[in-house]
Amino acid sequence: MNRTLIVIDMQNDFIDGSLGTTEAQKIVPAVREKIAQYRKAGNTVIFTRDTHEENYLDTPEGKKLPVKHCIRGTHGWEIEASLDTTGCQIIDKPSFGWTRWSEHNFEDIELVGLCTDICVVSNALILKALFPNSNISVDASCCAGVTPETHHAALETMKMCQIDICNE
Repeated sequence: MNRTLIVIDMQNDFIDGSLGTTEAQKIVPAVREKIAQYRKAGNTVIFTRDTHEENYLDTPEGKKLPVKHCIRGTHGWEIEASLDTTGCQIIDKPSFGWTRWSEHNFEDIELVGLCTDICVVSNALILKALFPNSNISVDASCCAGVTPETHHAALETMKMCQIDICNE
């Protein structure tokens, strides 16, 4: 069975940029190791990239979160340099959750990345709805939220929706 690792929004702005946190910085080595494990086993790795345009502050999201981040083409939009994206699909998603996962055929999915309480939970729930019979898990040790409290709340939400949480 082919396993798929989905690396959610491991971008500079969420790590040490405009919305960066200490917790996000701390997970980078674990995410790098997880990617290496999947590659070594011959499994699929997909990256998502939160992607906004210069008019971000004029968008509904920008009005609720008025911090410019992940603007296409900027350093903050780029995936953290130590994470190897060679040969991987990179999805530029304009909102929290990617709504076109149905274009894939997943059996076993693991999610890691940022932010647990926004984009990780959004994508996990979309994937669960689209692939209710697939194994879906989140490695909590490879995720960080906006705050430690909201990180844990998102993990609890995903558990309630029958998404497996490991390494909590």
